[in-house]
Amino acid sequence: MNQVNARIDPPVGETPAKGRWRTRLLMLSVPLLVVGAGLWLWLSGLGQVTTDNAYVRVDKLAISSDISSRVRRVHVSENTPVKRGQVLIELVDTPFRIALAQAEARLADARRQVRGLRNDTGGSAADVAAKREALGFALTELDRQQTLIARGFATRARLQQAEFAVANARAELNRALADDAAARTAANGAADVEQHPLVMAAAAARDRAQFELDRTRIISPANGVATQTSRVLPGQVMVQGVATLSVMVTDSAYVEANFKETELKDMKVGQRAEVTLDAFPDRPLTGRVESIGVGTGSEFSVLPAQNATGNWVKVVQRVPVRIALETRPDVPLIAGLSAEVKVITR
Repeated sequence: MNQVNARIDPPVGETPAKGRWRTRLLMLSVPLLVVGAGLWLWLSGLGQVTTDNAYVRVDKLAISSDISSRVRRVHVSENTPVKRGQVLIELVDTPFRIALAQAEARLADARRQVRGLRNDTGGSAADVAAKREALGFALTELDRQQTLIARGFATRARLQQAEFAVANARAELNRALADDAAARTAANGAADVEQHPLVMAAAAARDRAQFELDRTRIISPANGVATQTSRVLPGQVMVQGVATLSVMVTDSAYVEANFKETELKDMKVGQRAEVTLDAFPDRPLTGRVESIGVGTGSEFSVLPAQNATGNWVKVVQRVPVRIALETRPDVPLIAGLSAEVKVITR
């Protein structure tokens, strides 16, 4: 068989030299593109830090009672929107109404006692005035007897009797003055009955009883959504200070991003941040760095790490950074949602 040598002719209008250069250019362009892409990615990463260790946080108010009483009625259910001042739980108020009635009775009795003490001061003042007149009369009689005995018209016995009357009248006046002082001290010298200590103490007890009665209606301290309502049921006893249901505060959502300690060098409060929620990746959010944590996550753990041992291994710590959202998003910000945060530090 005859062998035919195949020959590939260059395209029309193109010389062999041009074809070789074109091949070399294509071979060089691929690594150049790879290097350029890497350089672009590196440059685009300058001036920003990113973390996917971020979560949505919402302020949560734990609702507790200021008094201990049995639950009469629960006015909300799970995930019910509530408004500030709305009644959440109603407690049995019968013992507190009785206590308020007793306190009002004690207050009325205290006012009666103070009015009686003020009347006593009026009587003691009148008694003092009468004793002063009696002493004046006794002194006048003593002066008259002294004049008569000097002229020889009276006896020594009449003079001694007048002197005794003066001494007795002076003693009665001192006793009346002491009684008047005691009455004024008991009345406390207050022109107004309500300013007397007895009345003020009884009024404070009445206000305390009224306060406890008002606290039998537990109200929402803010606008939000009720949750964990299954923890409080009608018939059970609410203990003072023990939290039951919670209220997730409306419009209080923020993002807590945990950045590595090596990424905080150029981060400052007020820098712009871009937030992408894993649940809604096509709806990015914008925000600002509101605050940078004063301690790492390990510092606030239940059992902080103790590194004073010989088997210590250095681990990069993470610092919580609070991101405030600038605009109200059109997606539900559910507490605990995962997010990715990018902070522009340039």
